[in-house]
Amino acid sequence: MTTHAKSEFSDQPQLQLLQEVATPVPLPTKSRLPSYISEHRKRLRDRFDLGGSDPMPDYELLELFLFHVLPRIDTKPIAHALLKGFDDLTGIVSAQPQDLTKVKGVGPAVARELKVLEAISQRVARTRVLKREVVGSWNAVIDYCRAAMANRTDEQFRVLFLDRKNCLIMDELLGQGTVDHVPVYHREIVKRALELSASALLLVHNHPSGDPTPSAEDIAMTQKISDACATLSITLHDHIIVGKNGESSFRTLGLLQD
Repeated sequence: MTTHAKSEFSDQPQLQLLQEVATPVPLPTKSRLPSYISEHRKRLRDRFDLGGSDPMPDYELLELFLFHVLPRIDTKPIAHALLKGFDDLTGIVSAQPQDLTKVKGVGPAVARELKVLEAISQRVARTRVLKREVVGSWNAVIDYCRAAMANRTDEQFRVLFLDRKNCLIMDELLGQGTVDHVPVYHREIVKRALELSASALLLVHNHPSGDPTPSAEDIAMTQKISDACATLSITLHDHIIVGKNGESSFRTLGLLQD
């Protein structure tokens, strides 16, 4: 598999600075919220109710979410600090809890709720793929793969097993490794396809470095799987590599042919 450099989030010195960046203001516990806080929250809620999420920047959506988790805290500086430390919303929800709690104002409860949000997002993306013709729902497949894997700090290898109509039967994690390597055994993949009576496969793995360019090891491993599938008349549709900076398709790159 790929030998790219270690993920930028696996060792984040910038998080040590967030204690100075985020200075959430504790609100009174017995009196009502200060008017400037309560009015700000009302404005954000009204804007969301009237116009939806599209006109709102990421930090305001994050504030809205944090309102319910931190009802007595000014969440605006926390939202800004999270985005500063993890770049975007996807980076935040996919971060490890121990890294999230390095941000001042983010305790175990906030970290847990952010991970719940990540799990819900992945389930929604997966539902858009289930029982649908995968090849004809390519954007939904890519969205699901990115939600599940793009921001992980370890390398994973998933196989989407498809029926004769190219609908998803099963999505299984068949390999998990270090930041730059995951063991994959082509015989195990084909064996599992036969157990599920799958007619076709879609391979997906991530590059924690962020660069989705296939490595020489990726290409050699895919060829072994393709050869094994061909002997049993199982179609290998594609091998997708996802990273924070995008994704690549073996078939589009000409690395996988019928």
